[in-house]
Amino acid sequence: MAFLNRAPAVGLETRRRGHLARAWSRLTRKKIAMACVITLVVLYGSGIFAQFAAPYGYTEPHYDRIRQPPSLAHPFGTDRQGGRDMLSRVMWGVQNTVIITVIAVVTGGLVLGVTLGLVSGYFGGRVDAVISRVGEFSAAFPEVLLMIVIAATVKPRLLVWVRWLEDNTFMDNLVRVGVQDYVAISVALVAFSWFGMARIVRGQVLVLKATQYVEAARALGSSTPRVLFNHLLPNSISIVVVVVSSSMGALVFAEIVLGFLGLGIQPPRPSLGQMLLQAGNIETLQNEWWMLVFPSVVVWLIILSWTLLGDALVDVLNPRTR
Repeated sequence: MAFLNRAPAVGLETRRRGHLARAWSRLTRKKIAMACVITLVVLYGSGIFAQFAAPYGYTEPHYDRIRQPPSLAHPFGTDRQGGRDMLSRVMWGVQNTVIITVIAVVTGGLVLGVTLGLVSGYFGGRVDAVISRVGEFSAAFPEVLLMIVIAATVKPRLLVWVRWLEDNTFMDNLVRVGVQDYVAISVALVAFSWFGMARIVRGQVLVLKATQYVEAARALGSSTPRVLFNHLLPNSISIVVVVVSSSMGALVFAEIVLGFLGLGIQPPRPSLGQMLLQAGNIETLQNEWWMLVFPSVVVWLIILSWTLLGDALVDVLNPRTR
């Protein structure tokens, strides 16, 4: 009897593993998708491990190699300000992009967006109306303008708090590391990234909560958190994965725009947006083309890879195409 009672659970686990295995098998057969995965792993890995993989420090000067074109010693060339290695600065810039976009996705898309989407779709009524109206109000503003306003207003106050932490705790060098910049940009990205996820999860929950297994869970006395996170959320994972992969490119672009406008990571830490701003003129393109081309190519590869990978995941996880 114990074996019979465990059989449905084992079967469910087997089906879940089978679904993930089939999805991965379908994804590996898509050459473009795998090329995107490899590209993202290489670029993100170089950024995450920039402290160990970068050939030079991002502020290390080479005064005898100022504005040097690409060479064996400096594959991406050097910049105008002390002959700093562009490859190292691009790798550290990718690290900043990884940190900021991952924080924005985890806090805004997953924690805030998924939770509010589950609550909105499950309870409906006034709860659904309040969450939907707040999201629509934030989505009504132009995204770039909203990010600029938030980043410009939040950062000065964060700087005061971070300096207070340095003065009253054992934590040092927080301002130099740029903690206030990371937090301000993350808040700006979260402000417009949560509603898209919440709206899609809400629509999925509206369909799932009328199914028989959810009604059976309610009849058996399952608590609301158990129904939300044990029954509704696992069956929405596929759409969450697709939305996250599709929105990563937009978040990367938004972070680059903030850096380009001077509201992103501040010097001396390198930022891809700042690199594009400093090299974005005709004179630089004519004389030091590498200062613009290499950061632009890296940004283009990241955004393109996330976009194509998102399209591939839509096909892989769509039940109608299995």
